[in-house]
Amino acid sequence: MHEALRRRAGLYALVRGFFAERGVLEVETPILSAAGNTDPNIESFSTVFSGHVDAGARERWLRTSPEFPLKRLLAGGLGDCYELGRVFRNGEAGGRHNPEFSMLEWYRVGWDHRRLMHEAIELVQAALALHGRRAEVLVQSYRQLFLDELGLDPIHAPPEALRAPLAGYGIGPEGLGRDDWLDLLLTHCLQPNFPRDRITVIHDYPASQCALARIRPGDPPLAERFELYLGPYELANGYHELNDAAEQRARFTRDNAVRRARGLREVPLDEALLAVLDALPDCAGVALGMERLLMGLAGTDAIAEVLAFPFAQA
Repeated sequence: MHEALRRRAGLYALVRGFFAERGVLEVETPILSAAGNTDPNIESFSTVFSGHVDAGARERWLRTSPEFPLKRLLAGGLGDCYELGRVFRNGEAGGRHNPEFSMLEWYRVGWDHRRLMHEAIELVQAALALHGRRAEVLVQSYRQLFLDELGLDPIHAPPEALRAPLAGYGIGPEGLGRDDWLDLLLTHCLQPNFPRDRITVIHDYPASQCALARIRPGDPPLAERFELYLGPYELANGYHELNDAAEQRARFTRDNAVRRARGLREVPLDEALLAVLDALPDCAGVALGMERLLMGLAGTDAIAEVLAFPFAQA
């Protein structure tokens, strides 16, 4: 455990030096918010404030990332910034997940997702260099990855073709849509085969997987986002950030509709973000899971080995 703590401290020092050299400002934003994350695949913790009612909404949500307040700072003209801190996701506990973990999130004004993904690669390579290592790098579009590895076009292949490679996994089709099958192909058939000594970056996703990214018009239209993997594990998720409040509200509303359909509780929208999102400058942002990076540095598949005290012992 002591070695794991020293490795974490060294990584944090490297991160802060990395961004200080580049003029990216470290900030802190609230961990408790009146709004939550509407993503149907992420569950938030909530708590109740017992103080005076004038303080605002009594129910507060533990952040799943610092994204929304960081975007509010950017909309106010702060410029390039990052936060390194704790985030919380309910129900995510196991060999590779802990409900409380550390996230590094940063934003670059005037950049798109393609420029930012190369800076993310630089950061991961610098972290590996702390331990005398360097990884090969593969940068590939989402569509080309599926074509090369599975012989499937993720944009046009019919649902039955997407399901076929997963036939041996015993996955029932009930309630699963096209994007669910694409996600399962990535996690079950592609990701596990990524070499451990390789950084893999996948970019330009189907428009239906836009999340908080811009959609680039074309045939087909594509979501301007990327994911970065070290070996078989996803480390980072980045976007050329959407700055259209009406479109973002529509996406949040669609998320809550999916939550209702799944029998999940709806989550209050971040009205403070929506109020300023049209003023968000052209920028790209990325969130990187520090425990995942530490697992890669330590060569372990167990998140408990990079924590002082895992959830069961906290």
